[in-house]
Amino acid sequence: MYKVLIVEDDHKIRNLMGQYLAKWNFQSVIVEEFEHIEQQMIKENPHIILLDINLPGYDGFYWCSKLRQLSDIPIIFISSRSQSMDIVMAMNMGGDDYIQKPFSLEVLVAKMNAVLRRTSSIQNKEKDLLTVGGLTLNLQNSFVLYQGKEASLTKNEFQILYLLMKKAGQIISRDEIIRALWEDEQFIDDNTLTVNVTRLRKKLEEIGVEDAIMTKKRQGYLLR
Repeated sequence: MYKVLIVEDDHKIRNLMGQYLAKWNFQSVIVEEFEHIEQQMIKENPHIILLDINLPGYDGFYWCSKLRQLSDIPIIFISSRSQSMDIVMAMNMGGDDYIQKPFSLEVLVAKMNAVLRRTSSIQNKEKDLLTVGGLTLNLQNSFVLYQGKEASLTKNEFQILYLLMKKAGQIISRDEIIRALWEDEQFIDDNTLTVNVTRLRKKLEEIGVEDAIMTKKRQGYLLR
């Protein structure tokens, strides 16, 4: 079953879409808090997003741009706006398609299936984001996100955090991390590893993640 995130402030329209999509094997998640759309996308990790333009607070163009920084999940704009510039803006912000209200629900499903077929997001969606607790690592652009704040990681910092998150709760030896970096053709020795871990800790602290990486003496590191 495909999961769809519906970002629409009209209760009647979004409930109607949710009920109809259920008949076509879609699990609908309806956004209720429009100031936390990023966090809801990360939490739900949908296959596709239906996004209205006119929303409380920031509009759909803004949110599309923000979501595109985190994932390549397909986004279909649904709006009553009919100006060519609105459609152009939607595509430029990263939208995959545009449906004008009022619309046929049959056409909506057809467009959703077409977008899902022509994108690789379904096959790669597990590879886009790695989340442990409230910490999310974007595997496409090496950004780490926590409670709406983000930090850009170097290649080594990214590889270290990726390994720690993949094995969260386990002690990862320094040798194992160094070998993982060597496999990626990145020269790194024991002292360089210490420097990179220190820098990674600092970046995590800057976005509000305190004491996430523990040092286990004579053993290695642990993400808790």
